[in-house]
Amino acid sequence: MCGIVGYLGKQSATPIILEGLRRLEYRGYDSAGISVINGHGLETRKKKGKIEEGLARSLKENPLIGRIGVGHTRWATHGQPSDENSHPHLDHSGRIAVVHNGVIENHERLKARQIKAGHEFRSSTDTEVLAHLIGDHYEKLKGTEGNGIHPLAKAVTEALREVIGTYGIAVVCADYPEVMVGARRGSPLIVGIGDGEHFLASDATAIAAHTRQVIYLNDYDVVTLEKNDFSVMNLGVATAQVQISQLEFDGESAERGEFAHFMLKEIFEQPGTVENAMRGRINMEEGTSKFGGLNLTVTELRAIDQIVITACGTSWHAALVGEYLFEEFAHIPVEVEYASEFRYRNAPIEKNTLVLAITQSGETADTLASVCETKRRGHKVLAICNVVGSTIAREADGGIYLHAGPEIGVASTKAFTSQVTALALLALLMGRIRSLALNRGRKILQALEAVPKQIESILSQNDAIKEIAKKYINAQNFFFLGRQYNFPVALEGALKLKEISYIHAEGYPAAEMKHGPIALIDEHTPSVVIIPSDAMYEKTLSNLEVVKARKGPVIAIATEGNTALAGQVDDIIYLPPALESVFPLLAVVPLQLLAYHIAVARGCDVDKPRNLAKSVTVE
Repeated sequence: MCGIVGYLGKQSATPIILEGLRRLEYRGYDSAGISVINGHGLETRKKKGKIEEGLARSLKENPLIGRIGVGHTRWATHGQPSDENSHPHLDHSGRIAVVHNGVIENHERLKARQIKAGHEFRSSTDTEVLAHLIGDHYEKLKGTEGNGIHPLAKAVTEALREVIGTYGIAVVCADYPEVMVGARRGSPLIVGIGDGEHFLASDATAIAAHTRQVIYLNDYDVVTLEKNDFSVMNLGVATAQVQISQLEFDGESAERGEFAHFMLKEIFEQPGTVENAMRGRINMEEGTSKFGGLNLTVTELRAIDQIVITACGTSWHAALVGEYLFEEFAHIPVEVEYASEFRYRNAPIEKNTLVLAITQSGETADTLASVCETKRRGHKVLAICNVVGSTIAREADGGIYLHAGPEIGVASTKAFTSQVTALALLALLMGRIRSLALNRGRKILQALEAVPKQIESILSQNDAIKEIAKKYINAQNFFFLGRQYNFPVALEGALKLKEISYIHAEGYPAAEMKHGPIALIDEHTPSVVIIPSDAMYEKTLSNLEVVKARKGPVIAIATEGNTALAGQVDDIIYLPPALESVFPLLAVVPLQLLAYHIAVARGCDVDKPRNLAKSVTVE
């Protein structure tokens, strides 16, 4: 979750690291810090709070000068947010600085041993324990240059052999002002390759403005960087597999541009990102879709008789839409599992089961663990992922890239619509190789191709949705209701609102209100009812009327032309007509805008909501 940036080369390190940390602040923003090696040794600045309020101000008052350094922006796991618990952390000698993402599970045992040996600790973090451990090994190894492995890299390697847990780390030592060491296990770390300079980062957005050439490190890799050279080894073997990749995006893609927040920018990007998810994947003549990276033959796909989808958060809601899609288009039974539960269950999975892992980042810890456990059992795993080169994308047997570009807003928006689009295309493919008729396949594709323009028409209602939002900023509770395909959208709408506005919100199948939740309905509790003009319209209308009978305010998400409904609800947002299977791609957009405008009106920081961070890479 936290952000790591490291630089060594010919430029001043601090501005590059600080810029990278700003780009990574969506991964953690309770504190930030930088260590730089100058002509006198190692200097560190670190402050609690958001970067501009803490670290940037400290650096302006007391600059750091040097051409090598490491930086970190934190989402707290061990120890509350404070200056002392901020990274980087130093070893016992104060000459080694470490930044770390992940969790050292045996840190208490290691710390007890170090305290017994006379070490003093300034923080309550597991990372400081790791820094001291690296320092202990370094004391035994310094001065051993020329033995094949740099002594700092050897110290890191020996320390990590004692560690239980996950890590992505960057390490510098005052004794070696032109060397940086990085390592990863279960937490992403990327090497950026430049001209006479190198970078380390936990996310490519931090370094995309400086280089497009990157190496995605694998678990147990240890990289040693110098200005004009680098080497990678693995904890298990002397060498490691290294592949240089090209980034799909540049630094401008991670800028807000004219928008007030990244979240709003990403909501408005959805016509393009949905189109990108379809580009090159539609075969209208045959009424089907095509993918280049599934790595499964038609025979293998046809043999699948069950699908298990595993995901977390917003991706789990997309998976629920996928369940409806696969079961309608392909008549394949589907189970949707929370990755955090699935990874620990001994769930029976039949032989011909396909497991789908859905993740925006490709680094979600629970989803990754589910992928690895499923592969261990011998089942095929496909990933639906946005980040090229991410761990889950590499671990899966095949998959689908979303090509949505970097998603910076902590509250996911464009990833959801891209995931649902990819699921619809995959479900269509599975249906067409079974029993789905050609004409039906073409109608689905035509409906999908219409979605980008339809989303544009919804976005044109932004100002009207903003006015609706202002009416409900003092609400303490919200309900989101939908049926069939729109039930997962109700869950997603509730999640968006609670994530960024801190209003308690719940999503339900509309008919379930009668089974308990309706007890909470009163004139102060709004309900957002997704009620398209579809086969379930009359049933959903009946549920809506039950809410109105108890004086509950209702915001309706309805199909254009349904003017009769306007007199029965407090507010109404009209969407273009669409197939039931495609409607979720439209219905979620006004819910994203509603949540956004309510949060802004309440004075919330929508891009950095409290307690949250992007890409959950710890368990």
